[in-house]
Amino acid sequence: MSVKFKGNEVKLYGNQIKVGDEAPSIMLKARDLSNVQVGGKKDKIQIINVVPSLDTPVCSIQAKTFNKNAASLSNVEVNVVSMDLPFAQERFCSTNEINNINTLSDFAKKEFGKAYGLLIDDSALEGLLARAVIIVNKEGKVIYVELCDEITNEPNYDAALAAIK
Repeated sequence: MSVKFKGNEVKLYGNQIKVGDEAPSIMLKARDLSNVQVGGKKDKIQIINVVPSLDTPVCSIQAKTFNKNAASLSNVEVNVVSMDLPFAQERFCSTNEINNINTLSDFAKKEFGKAYGLLIDDSALEGLLARAVIIVNKEGKVIYVELCDEITNEPNYDAALAAIK
């Protein structure tokens, strides 16, 4: 799939994850600097909400929307993955009263971006992650993927939430 940033095509590193794939298990840094696993088998359904940076308006809206929706979901873990430093993620969460989701950073090794095919490999956003929503079932299989064709556009929240019901 072609991904654009402000109308200009960007290249992504790696093979993009697809429905039916095993979700790679990756360790990311939480805002308290602990390591948290995303992907792989877990005792909950995982919503992996991927954004370039929480310091942008669209990413902020996306995180806040999933935070609001996560409050009503049972047996679902909602993660927001970005390249933001854990300190910036902590500031974002405290300022915006984000308490229903995990904010996780791929800044250290960029393993998540590479494994899921979401690392931007060129353009002004090189080194950041493309906007996407990935849902992983308890067995570790990908059951939903939305890679936003324009990085500045929000994902389809309703479709993502419908995929877990």
